[in-house]
Amino acid sequence: MNDTAAREMFLLKLGEVVLKGLNRRSFEDKLLSNVRRRVRNCGKFNVYSRQSTIYVEPLEAECDLEGAYAACRQVFGVIAVARAMPCEKSKEAVLAAAKTYLGDALRQAKSFKVETKRADKRFPMTSIQLSQWVGGELHDAFPHLSVDVHSPDLTVYVEIRENAAYVHAPAESGAGGLPIGMGGTAVSLLSGGIDSPVSSYMMAKRGCQLEMVHFISPPYTSDAARDKVLELARLLTPWTGRLVVHLVPFTHIQEEIRRGCPEEYFTLIMRRFMMRIAQQVARRVGAHALVTGESLGQVASQTMQALAVTEDAVSLPILRPVIGMDKEEIVQIARKIGTFDTSILPYEDCCTVFTPRHPRTRPTVEEVREVEAALDVDALVAEAMAESSWVRIKYEDGRRITG
Repeated sequence: MNDTAAREMFLLKLGEVVLKGLNRRSFEDKLLSNVRRRVRNCGKFNVYSRQSTIYVEPLEAECDLEGAYAACRQVFGVIAVARAMPCEKSKEAVLAAAKTYLGDALRQAKSFKVETKRADKRFPMTSIQLSQWVGGELHDAFPHLSVDVHSPDLTVYVEIRENAAYVHAPAESGAGGLPIGMGGTAVSLLSGGIDSPVSSYMMAKRGCQLEMVHFISPPYTSDAARDKVLELARLLTPWTGRLVVHLVPFTHIQEEIRRGCPEEYFTLIMRRFMMRIAQQVARRVGAHALVTGESLGQVASQTMQALAVTEDAVSLPILRPVIGMDKEEIVQIARKIGTFDTSILPYEDCCTVFTPRHPRTRPTVEEVREVEAALDVDALVAEAMAESSWVRIKYEDGRRITG
């Protein structure tokens, strides 16, 4: 790492957090904690907040700046991330930093402009004056450039802040949303499909700390199918941080449903059991909601009537962030967050075990309750919970800790 790169740092711009009122400080503190945890594995960084911006400064030459930069862009609560060069608060130092730090970009561009933000009003020049002076000097130093204030190839940003001046190119988009931990804890039902990882991501973006539940049905589902779901959880950790996946055996429940209930109700009653078990997990971990990847009308168990039947089995709220999205919209998000290619791997899923040929699409709560009365619901739920296990997947290195 050369001397210039050794001083490079990141400016993280806050998004929705700045709109908070009296509790804004708690959101900022949580966001700072999340950023520190995410960059910790990339070396020693000084992470602090000033004037609606989080500063991430490397403290040693060995810091992995590329890794830290990628991590910062995936922290919910951050709307944009700029790689910046700090310098003294003088026009000469700003010009020198721009020439050195952005020299390659300036040589490659055909047009440019300078945009200044003067947060420190004690600085003797106005924003416009500094932009004009730096722009004129850069034009002299790079005579091939033309000035274009409307749509330049490169914008040189100058920020005059409390501790220093900062020079950077345009910022890259961040994850947006709210800091994880500020939206409470929810239990997300994670299958091997496309929708449930996307719904988990979307609730994490609203600040939810997530615990995951996955149902396994050996011998109808394989270890490879289970590992696929654990891989999906690992792919989510750059966004969510570490995750715990609760693995719940579901074979006995499904066999009892097949033995005691009409075929057309199999999926509905299976979903009711999944909700009950997820609610038990939620109570165990102190969560206050369930999350599913249901999308209205996508399959037979996701009609309005079927969703009402599912909700009847639990008292916790069920959050359905993709309920109004079509499949292509969900796929686009899956590609963005990196789960799509794993989701489409052709491994079996417990939801496809004993699928009815003609599922009931317009059930009533009363008729499903009556059909379900043939089963010892409480005993089956208790048995599944007693035989459940868990896997903790750490964001830092992808390791799995089981128990």
